[in-house]
Amino acid sequence: MGPSTGPGVPTSVDDFRTLASTRLDRFPHTEVTDAPGLRRAAVLLCVVDQSGGPLSVLVIRRAYRGRNAGQWALPGGRLDAGETVEHAAMRELHEELGLTASPADLLGRLDDFPAASGFAITPIVAALTDASELRPSPDEVHSVHRVSLARLAADDVPHWVHPKDAVRQQDLHVDVPSAGSDGPGLLQMRLAEDMTIHAPTGAMLWQFREVVLLGRDAAEARIAHFAQPDWTRH
Repeated sequence: MGPSTGPGVPTSVDDFRTLASTRLDRFPHTEVTDAPGLRRAAVLLCVVDQSGGPLSVLVIRRAYRGRNAGQWALPGGRLDAGETVEHAAMRELHEELGLTASPADLLGRLDDFPAASGFAITPIVAALTDASELRPSPDEVHSVHRVSLARLAADDVPHWVHPKDAVRQQDLHVDVPSAGSDGPGLLQMRLAEDMTIHAPTGAMLWQFREVVLLGRDAAEARIAHFAQPDWTRH
């Protein structure tokens, strides 16, 4: 896989904050309505400044134990009782990576994603100027990876493949907003030779790319209907 990069992206946290806030303010995010058995979770699309390097999104590989063992993910997890999605995302960032985000660091939200595991996942976009305190929890995180915004915006990152052994959203029996058709296939976000990410995480990274980085129209960037690999049920 070549080192293809995408169109110009912000190179400073301040520029990213301005761009993301503007585009998220005008993005009408969708929400999955409550249903029996539905659980809530929140994740953080956290953009960080690397000293001497490009702005990047933090992606983690889950510890090889428990739920979602070894899977690619964004920092996040289930909501505690009475907790908002924003507070859950900030709490999970601190518990999993040792980083502290304040409400001022949160720039907006993207579409809820109804996961095959039974969770409705809300992605929150944030930017941190200081990630020096990053300390992954070995109980929850196997490894941390920084995906540059330029790489995420590259033309050769999204691939659509035949959805063999995929879970269609209509099989989940949830109210999927703006689902449209069955979708174009099974999404693979091929970010590196050893990093291919599917929905749900891949879908949220794709929408972040389309809406925040590329400024696509909301109608062209919905994700709730995206198929998921069958193994994401577990």
